[in-house]
Amino acid sequence: MDDRNAIDKFSRLKNALARAGFPAAPIAPLVETPLSTRRRVDLGVTRRGAELSLGLHQARGVEVVDMQECVLLRPEILRLLPPLRVLLRHLEALRRAGSVIINWLDEGPDILLRLDAAFTGPDRTKIIAFARAQNALRISIATGNDEPEPAIMLAPPVISFAGVKVELAPGAFLQASAEGEAALVTAVLAGLPKLTKKSCIAELFAGSGTLSFPLAQHARVEAYEGHAAAVAAQDKAIRSQNLAGRMSIAQRDLHRRPLQPADMAGRAALVLDPPYTGAAVQMRFLIAANVPRVIYVSCNPDALAADATQLHRAGYNVLNATPIDQFPFSENVESVVVFGKGK
Repeated sequence: MDDRNAIDKFSRLKNALARAGFPAAPIAPLVETPLSTRRRVDLGVTRRGAELSLGLHQARGVEVVDMQECVLLRPEILRLLPPLRVLLRHLEALRRAGSVIINWLDEGPDILLRLDAAFTGPDRTKIIAFARAQNALRISIATGNDEPEPAIMLAPPVISFAGVKVELAPGAFLQASAEGEAALVTAVLAGLPKLTKKSCIAELFAGSGTLSFPLAQHARVEAYEGHAAAVAAQDKAIRSQNLAGRMSIAQRDLHRRPLQPADMAGRAALVLDPPYTGAAVQMRFLIAANVPRVIYVSCNPDALAADATQLHRAGYNVLNATPIDQFPFSENVESVVVFGKGK
C-alpha cells in the first residue's frame, strides 16, 4: 500500500468484520485505483457579489472551497471547469448557491446544473452554446429540488455495463472510476457459487445496472431498485438489448418495502449494494430467506459491520473479502464481502 492512504483501509475492513464476529475473515490485499481517473464529481457553487466559487464543500462544513486542481479527477473534467465558471457567472438562475454534477460517460460529459432560481431564456441560450463548444453530451437543468429537464442533448448520454449501453438519468449515480467499477465487478463475479442454466440471482439496490448486466452473463437476474429514474434507465436497456429473458428490474423502496423471504427463497445468490447507511431493514428478511450465498458490496465499514453481525448470528461465514480504494487521500473504502453457509 502506498502512502497516499492516511488511514489503513485494509484495517478498516478487517476491524469491521471483526466487530461483526469474523475476526479471522480472509481478506485480499487492498485494490488501489489510479489517480486522475475519477469520472464523477458533485461540485458546490456559490456566488457572493462578484465572487464565484466552484469546488468541494469543506470537510464537515458548508463552505465551498474553490477548486483549481485535483489529482483525483480525470484531466478532461478539470479542463471543463474554467469555461464552466464563465458560464455560471453569467447565469441568472444562479443567485447564491447551487450544485453541478458531472458524469464523464463513454463519449463525453453529462452535466446537471441545479441552481436556486428559475432558468431564463438567455440562460438556456448560454447553456446551449456552452454544450456545443465543450462537446457536452447533455446538459440538464433544475431549480431547487425540481425534477431535472434537458436543456440540450447533442448525443445520447450512455455508459456501457458489460457491453450493454445504458442511457443514464441526469446526475445519476456512477461508480467513481471505471477502474474501481471493474474491481467491484470482478470481486462480485468471483464470489458467485457454481451456477446452472436455471440459476437465478436476486440483486438488491441495483441502481442503473452496474452489477446487473455483468451478473446477467452468468445467470438470470431479478433486480430491485428504489429510484424511478434508475429503474427506467435499466429497463430501457433491457428491452432495447432483448435481455428480458435474462433479467428483470422492478421499482421497490427496500427500506420501506423490503423484499420478503418468499421473494428471495430458492435464489442461488443474493447480491446487494446498499447506500451508505446500509440495509438494516432488509437484512432480517434476507436472512430468513436462507439463501446459501450473499455478496455484500459496501461503501461504509460501519454499516457493513452492523449488517454482517446479523449474518454472523444466522450462521454465515466470510468466504472472502476485497477492499477497494476508490477514494485516495480519504478514509473511505469500498469492499466486496462474500458470505456463505456450510463448507
